[in-house]
Amino acid sequence: MNPVVVAVAITGSVPRKKDNPAVPIVPSEQIESTHAAFEAGATLAHIHVRNDDETPSSDPQRFAEVQEGIRKHCPGMIIQFSTGGRGRDPSARGSALYLKPEMASLSTGSVNFPTIVYENSAALVEHLATGMKAGGIRPEIEIFDLSHLHGARRLIKAGLIDEHPHVQFVMGVKNAMPADEHVLDILLAELKRLMPKSTWTAAGIGRHQAEVMGWALSRGADAVRTGLEDNIRIDKNRLAASNAELVTIACEAVARHGRRVATPAEARSALRIAG
Repeated sequence: MNPVVVAVAITGSVPRKKDNPAVPIVPSEQIESTHAAFEAGATLAHIHVRNDDETPSSDPQRFAEVQEGIRKHCPGMIIQFSTGGRGRDPSARGSALYLKPEMASLSTGSVNFPTIVYENSAALVEHLATGMKAGGIRPEIEIFDLSHLHGARRLIKAGLIDEHPHVQFVMGVKNAMPADEHVLDILLAELKRLMPKSTWTAAGIGRHQAEVMGWALSRGADAVRTGLEDNIRIDKNRLAASNAELVTIACEAVARHGRRVATPAEARSALRIAG
């Protein structure tokens, strides 16, 4: 019964309330939505912040407010800030790292997205990794392409991350890596060759969320990811009512695969984060 960390990506930078009214935008909504997801079983919260007009933001004060609320209402939950780039000035993507969240996302290469090129230059990646190391922040390595695994390995060789990174494969973004079970097997084989001491998870975008979760669980993933950032629907006919509903579905999937949801303490141990 190897425990599984359930991560919830509550907001992201793309979905708006016109797409699903449950998407939490302002800090108070984000705190409330994360608390409900925590009560449903999530032990890691992936955080983006938004401006009041719903556009992506890098405002450290908003990150600080969300962080404070989660720490107050969700004891032991791992807080992970996004340093992702859609709609954000690259120079500001690490501006909230001084707040020292337990984790932060780190993309190690560029990739095509539906309407933009998601740019992550080598200099920017090294800058963000350096900031995370200085702050004692564990990175979650975001893999959008096979080459990004090799980018992560270069960071290990440079001493910017350790030999135990947490790696997430992102599958199903249009123009990027497809949601294909065979592709996941290729990625896992390369991960085990390059970074055998890593932990890993996989995120399916949109309609691929449940199937990618199933592939990951059947292959012994250390974590699964769900949330309104990645998917706003239960099925093609119904919007998700909340992040908590998506977390409940993820927890049910964990149980179907003969495993159990990790407690906050177990999640911290698995991802090598101090209590």
